[in-house]
Amino acid sequence: MARLILFNKPFRVLSQFSPAENKQTLADLLHIPNVYPAGRLDWDSEGLLLLTDNGALQHRISHPKFAVIKTYFAQVEGIPNTQALAALANGVDLKDGKTKPAEVSLEQPPRLWDRHPPIRERKNIPTAWLKLTISEGKNRQVRRMTAAVGHPTLRLIRFRIGAWELNDLAPGEWHEIVVKPPLANTKNVKRLPQKRSTKPRAKKS
Repeated sequence: MARLILFNKPFRVLSQFSPAENKQTLADLLHIPNVYPAGRLDWDSEGLLLLTDNGALQHRISHPKFAVIKTYFAQVEGIPNTQALAALANGVDLKDGKTKPAEVSLEQPPRLWDRHPPIRERKNIPTAWLKLTISEGKNRQVRRMTAAVGHPTLRLIRFRIGAWELNDLAPGEWHEIVVKPPLANTKNVKRLPQKRSTKPRAKKS
């Protein structure tokens, strides 16, 4: 059996345990021995990060050949029209190749914790929320996709990886489950009592 940690990575935290000058890392928030990130989440993005003590499971979750889906909420500048949404769904040409088709929809603002610092609001320019599901992991892919169709991402939250969701975890909180590696699905999951960090819960807007 393998340990799997579901962690809500806060804004401006690096997805690594090794020290980084003047930046917070996982070592500042997670004091769990012998677990390692299965994939990554950018420093300026928030949300679900999976960690495990099992190399086979880590590989199964993070390697591109398995095409594990990832779902994000992206707050973007402007209101994407039908053409922009279709471009995101059909694939966007980036410098390192065209993205695979994605699931995308306009959403009502989700209930989220406050971000510190908040996004920079621009007068007379509205924002919108997109829900995007992708099955690949190009560097900063969602941000590059939305920028390519004229709607830069202002805030990005990942809330699902494969079968696992963020649910009600606040920033800095985590809980642990046990899975049978190397399969990354809920058929082989045994839930443990939820363990949380000692950080106070963030307020939801």
